[in-house]
Amino acid sequence: MWQRLRGEPDKRDRFRAVDGIDLVVEPGEIFGLLGPNGAGKTTTMKMLATLLIPTSGTIRVLGIDPLARPREVRARLGAMLSGERSLYWKLTARENLEYFAALYHVPPGETKARIANVLAAAKLTDRADDYVERYSTGMRQRLALARALLPDPSLVVLDEPTVGLDPQASRDLRDRVRELKAQGRTVLLTTHYMEEADQLCDRVAIIDHGRIVALDTPAALKRTIRAEEVVHLEIGIDGDENAVIDRLGRSATVARTERSNGTLTVTAHCASARDFVPAAFDAARSTGTTIRHVEVVPVTLEDVFLALTGRALRE
Repeated sequence: MWQRLRGEPDKRDRFRAVDGIDLVVEPGEIFGLLGPNGAGKTTTMKMLATLLIPTSGTIRVLGIDPLARPREVRARLGAMLSGERSLYWKLTARENLEYFAALYHVPPGETKARIANVLAAAKLTDRADDYVERYSTGMRQRLALARALLPDPSLVVLDEPTVGLDPQASRDLRDRVRELKAQGRTVLLTTHYMEEADQLCDRVAIIDHGRIVALDTPAALKRTIRAEEVVHLEIGIDGDENAVIDRLGRSATVARTERSNGTLTVTAHCASARDFVPAAFDAARSTGTTIRHVEVVPVTLEDVFLALTGRALRE
């Protein structure tokens, strides 16, 4: 058991950011907490990193109680938390890492080699002596990851590691995360990007309003939808919208409907879009409505979240 978090609701609180979470992260896996902003992901990470004290429940990080032995946890855990200003922009990358190596009590005889290793892992060796203020956002994120690796941690905690990055920088950082797993490290990450969780994680816990609503491998979670494809329809509301929704529900599972500016948007889960789409056009014609746009996509973790909570991941 590598890391365990067991939460018991504290009835004194009017609002509980984390409410009864119970999970175990196994050695060597990439474990994801997937949920919208405000779901309790960052609060969970900060408790694991000894930055917040839980009001109830128990936590074990690498078998250690972080409340009783916080320094020991910090020495063995590398954390990269969302929104933190953990780098000094007027210093070079190397100077930043030298400073943090001293804070982490890296043995002086190992500091130079340790810094060289984390710079190489972050693909920043050739920019090590540039000032951080000249770095792109993606480079700063990679340097923050390098800083988190300075203690040579067994467990790496990454809170929204790709937020605010462009697609290329996001792909690059995801590659760095895969390398951590290849090195035998355990990675616990939070994200509200479903594709990221699907591509990176061995297992995912979907969290909403501070509670875990599902936990399994990405593939197993998507199989719970009991559909092969997802069809998004945009329908002009110029007829009987309730009738068309009812007709669509005879051929597929209508997972979501949304009305905006004279358009009804329908998300439907079906076994075969090839069969469902013609039936949808028949339903529209018979109810006096018009289908303006059709999009067919594979099942994603966002569809799982929608099925479990009744709302989209980014709402």
